[in-house]
Amino acid sequence: MSLKAVLFDLDDTLLWDDRSVEEAFAATCAEAAKQVQVDAVALEAAVRKEARGLYESFDTFPFTKMIGINPFEGLWANFTEGEDENFRKLQKLAPGYRTESWTRGLAALGVEDRELGYRLGEMFAAERRSRPYVYEETFRVLDELKGNYQLLLLTNGSPDLQKEKLAGVPAIAGYFDHIVISGEFGQGKPAVSIFNYAMGLLGIEASEGIMIGDKLTTDILGSGSVGMRNIWINHHGLQSGDEIKPVYEVTRLQEVLPIITQG
Repeated sequence: MSLKAVLFDLDDTLLWDDRSVEEAFAATCAEAAKQVQVDAVALEAAVRKEARGLYESFDTFPFTKMIGINPFEGLWANFTEGEDENFRKLQKLAPGYRTESWTRGLAALGVEDRELGYRLGEMFAAERRSRPYVYEETFRVLDELKGNYQLLLLTNGSPDLQKEKLAGVPAIAGYFDHIVISGEFGQGKPAVSIFNYAMGLLGIEASEGIMIGDKLTTDILGSGSVGMRNIWINHHGLQSGDEIKPVYEVTRLQEVLPIITQG
């Protein structure tokens, strides 16, 4: 059947989230190195490790894993939206999680300073918010597709945070006929249910849609599970392995256009 709809992931597909996070860490760790005797690169590695470990220790971790909210999003999210009770738990945990992650990162390098940990945690959140990046071809690709296909944004994450990311690049949302956020729906990619929900909104069969995303374990696995074609944007030259195989593989966003137009 002919292609009627294109489904896009958001983070590291249309928005360059990796760059935003890396620059926020770099700026915050550079400030820390001015305050105390620490190596900025070593501090980033330590904070990333401590944040991940702490995040996984919370009883909210299974929920955040299912919805698709990673530890570094937790370092700047407020979790003010979402009906599930786990969002209220996360809302209470978030301020302390920011402080504790940075305090433990400093401690791993021999610096015991909770006040500095607090300041760095707040700085990182502000630095991340100030850096909304898109790929240079994002709008070129969307311009080519808009009007020729239905477009749906299918993103994992906390409702307030994903909306904040979209608000940071306000031109993006207007391209889409539908925006589906896992934290609002109640399950995240790769769950079959969220793909079925998206297809229902679009009024299509799986064969009439194609999913574009950067993550094998969510975008590609989920779309493949419902029989939908997909395009994996492999930014980092990874191997797909035998368990999850994309239908198409590209290295950057603009390469999806000839695949889509051939239908």
